[in-house]
Amino acid sequence: MRNYRIAPSILSADFARLGEEVKAVIAAGADIIHFDVMDNHYVPNLTIGPLVCEAIRPHTQAPIDVHLMIKPVDSLVPMFAKAGANIITFHPEASEHIDRTLQLIRDQGCKAGLVFNPATPLSYLDHVMDKIDMVLIMSVNPGFGGQAFIPEALRKISQVRARIDAYQAETGQEIWLEVDGGIKTENIAAAAKAGADTFVAGSAIYGSGDYRTTIEAMRAQLATV
Repeated sequence: MRNYRIAPSILSADFARLGEEVKAVIAAGADIIHFDVMDNHYVPNLTIGPLVCEAIRPHTQAPIDVHLMIKPVDSLVPMFAKAGANIITFHPEASEHIDRTLQLIRDQGCKAGLVFNPATPLSYLDHVMDKIDMVLIMSVNPGFGGQAFIPEALRKISQVRARIDAYQAETGQEIWLEVDGGIKTENIAAAAKAGADTFVAGSAIYGSGDYRTTIEAMRAQLATV
């Protein structure tokens, strides 16, 4: 049975009391804090930067998974690593040299990953699997929380799972497969069946009013896979 991880996105949290919100979802049973960074350039929204990451770092021992929706990407990697990020993922379209950016992230002591929008081809993976710790499949177009899940993402998740399994069988390298966008109790099992093992959920958790009950309901669905 696969090891499943739930990663609430603080994009949907109450920013007036962010430290408490981070503690609350981890206490409710979440595994990872997902940290969405948008620049109003690569995506049409503006969110948070390294100072916020640094501010929440003392509030949890859980891994902080920083998703960079920014362009260019390289200059912010060392800043987020210093701020306490454990995982840094970016979109291949945002880097002039994907292999170099992945190595930069790893050189900073973080796990590295690539993010694929709904229409981004998976061919970007062809020559960099040896530097990847995570693949993130967007099941919405990036930029805003609360969007509906795009069903075509399930096929893409399956295709990435096949790539990861083949590569892991050959090398023994562990690579996580994360999905982000419209994940909720009703569809998390379908994403898991397609091959995902890490699930970003923002409004589904932070908008529920009862974090523990929601996370437990998600885990109950995952247990059926």
